[in-house]
Amino acid sequence: MKRVKSACIVQTLHFMLKEDEAHAYAVKLVQENVKRYKDDLDRKRTKYRILTEKTLEDGSVMIEIKKQYSTSPVGNYLD
Repeated sequence: MKRVKSACIVQTLHFMLKEDEAHAYAVKLVQENVKRYKDDLDRKRTKYRILTEKTLEDGSVMIEIKKQYSTSPVGNYLD
């Protein structure tokens, strides 16, 4: 028998600009999506740590995040 003692997932997320929108508006939408994503993690009480967050030259945002996998305990992964 096996049991998951702790688990995390590392993701690289690219919040990309919508091509059919004006640049300034597309950048604003990306910033809102990033905020909504972080707020959603907090609302769902998902444990996470942002490893890097970069705004690229075009205004899109790249986030590398380590977060709780499903409802598994995180152990020492987020220390």
